[in-house]
Amino acid sequence: MTRAQLTQWQVLFKAVRALGGTWDTQRTVTALRDAALLHFLAQEGLIVRIDPSRATYRVAKRRPS
Repeated sequence: MTRAQLTQWQVLFKAVRALGGTWDTQRTVTALRDAALLHFLAQEGLIVRIDPSRATYRVAKRRPS
């Protein structure tokens, strides 16, 4: 399953599993917002995913024209 195909539930499930700790609505909204933002930046070519099993990115060497 690619990142684009993940549902909000799946994104949240992965975040809770990876980060643990206490979760409230604010932390939940933040996790979903951040996941969407990272996905958007990757689609635009500003960042590239460096680990297919984690949401780990680095800045792209150059921005596409």
